[in-house]
Amino acid sequence: MARPRAATYDDQRAQILKAAAALFARRGYTAATLNEVASASGVSKATLYHYFSDKHALLEDIVRSHVARLEGLARQEAPAAPGPEARLRSLIRRFMQAYADAQSEHRVLTEDVKFLDERAREAVLDGQRQVVAAFAHGIAACRSDLSADLHKPMAMLLFGMINWTFTWLRPDGTLTYTALGEMVADLFFGGLPAVTATLAPPQAGALPPELR
Repeated sequence: MARPRAATYDDQRAQILKAAAALFARRGYTAATLNEVASASGVSKATLYHYFSDKHALLEDIVRSHVARLEGLARQEAPAAPGPEARLRSLIRRFMQAYADAQSEHRVLTEDVKFLDERAREAVLDGQRQVVAAFAHGIAACRSDLSADLHKPMAMLLFGMINWTFTWLRPDGTLTYTALGEMVADLFFGGLPAVTATLAPPQAGALPPELR
């Protein structure tokens, strides 16, 4: 009979993941060591191995957990947001708020996913495709007159405003993630009406193949 997990198992595992994400984001995945992860997590190396078999397993769990969280946000309904524009604005706000306490995880996802093996990398990319599709669906609901070939490129342009905030937005600065979420939504919707419905569809290769 398997020994039951301690009540603190999930909490300690989450603590290790958070510390490892911060360390990988600061030092880089290849430079960081498991000894440093254990020290940053406040656990022994033996305890670390109780949760994760190696550094690759840590990286995989960090990025897969982060993408799974984003997928959940993309699927989440906003009952208090009637109408397609209100729903897309709500989705933008939810993503910006999620990034507020996941800067390290997002940096690791952006910079270190290339170190995953093919199986794990494909699973992460599939999750990212689901997130892009959710945004593209929201854009399509707002501008159903646009060619369907434009919905994903426009979603990627929107992500261009959202995804790289971790490189410049300071959590302790005067501009909050909440305020920035509103600003992103205003900028996007301020420009969305200007897109012409007769705009030529993107040529093959306009999107990276992994996100098509």
